[in-house]
Amino acid sequence: MTYKQALIKRNIELALMFPFVLLGKLAGYLFTLSTQHHIFLFYPSADIGGSVKVNAEIAACIKEAKPLVIFSKKPKNNEFRKLFDIEGVRVLDLHRYIDNKLFHFVNFFFRGVLAALINKADNPVVFGGESLYFYKIIPHVKKGTKCIELIHLNTWFNFTQAFIDYIDLRIFSTPQIMREAENLYRSNNLPQKYFDKLKFIDNKIFIPHYHPVHNPQLEVVFVGRGAPQKRVYLIAEIAKRMHEAGKKVHISFVGDVEKIVPEEIQKYTTLYGNLDKTQLEKVYARSDVLLLTSAYEGLPIVVMDMMARGKVVVSTAVGGIPDYIENGKSGFLVYETDEQAIIEQSIGYLDQLINDPVLKRDLGKKAYDFAKTHFDETVFDDFYRGVILGKGR
Repeated sequence: MTYKQALIKRNIELALMFPFVLLGKLAGYLFTLSTQHHIFLFYPSADIGGSVKVNAEIAACIKEAKPLVIFSKKPKNNEFRKLFDIEGVRVLDLHRYIDNKLFHFVNFFFRGVLAALINKADNPVVFGGESLYFYKIIPHVKKGTKCIELIHLNTWFNFTQAFIDYIDLRIFSTPQIMREAENLYRSNNLPQKYFDKLKFIDNKIFIPHYHPVHNPQLEVVFVGRGAPQKRVYLIAEIAKRMHEAGKKVHISFVGDVEKIVPEEIQKYTTLYGNLDKTQLEKVYARSDVLLLTSAYEGLPIVVMDMMARGKVVVSTAVGGIPDYIENGKSGFLVYETDEQAIIEQSIGYLDQLINDPVLKRDLGKKAYDFAKTHFDETVFDDFYRGVILGKGR
């Protein structure tokens, strides 16, 4: 879809929903929250995931401004909901009203209600963290409202390009995603003013002291959701093949993948399910390798977490991952795209790590050094306090 086509589609939709939005605005001006806010953070849900963790961290670093977090999408597990229990931060979960296709006019109505609440605030700031509802709201807010978005994936580029006139700043969590946005702008011959609104900032993570581990067998872990793009079934096949070959390796899975990993493979692997922060830290600490076979990614937080603990990342070369992992020097990248070839190349890399403990140590140490340089929490906090609050730490 071209930029002009996206604009036409947007304008048609705005015209069709106008009566419902207007009614919502009228209701919104009569309705008042018990708390006052001028910063509105639109997030999809609190499901387990790296982008959700980042959303919570952004809310925490600006908590002094008492932001309002608005959830719009029905959660699948809500495992990260406690991360948003932050002093000074109020959460408004509206998914029961606006995430129902049978009553989509209610979704339109709430666009007006929320726009009215935002428009009553002094110097409002609207922030979208991977939230489609953010784009539904911003055409209806008053002029002068600062609108900022955070992008981890290119999944919605065709849709979101229709709203770039309303957005003051587009933040990207990986250089690769920002490059893809720039390429899209160039293909549509957009003027420089749109490029000037694009910014990149690394996500932040806690970086512990470096502690190498010495396991009797290679401890490999997958951490993530059981979403189709993660292709967990490939990791299950890798576990099967290496087990049948008698390799000194043990593979574990963290996340909701019990329905994906066949029962016969579960007998010689470990399925932890979803873990809390303390439990997950223990798994990180005793692992040697993070294994990912995703079809696409931004930059998973787990990649950063494992680099910061001196672990070796073995991953498909997708999304922003190649900007952080240097193949053969700070980890291993799988460039194959055929699924059987991905399995073969991943097994080859794991074999190298089994047979060469010094290589495993050196790759992990270089990953750790990279993390210390790039993922500092002070840089992250100061950036978001600057763009949202207009000030640094």
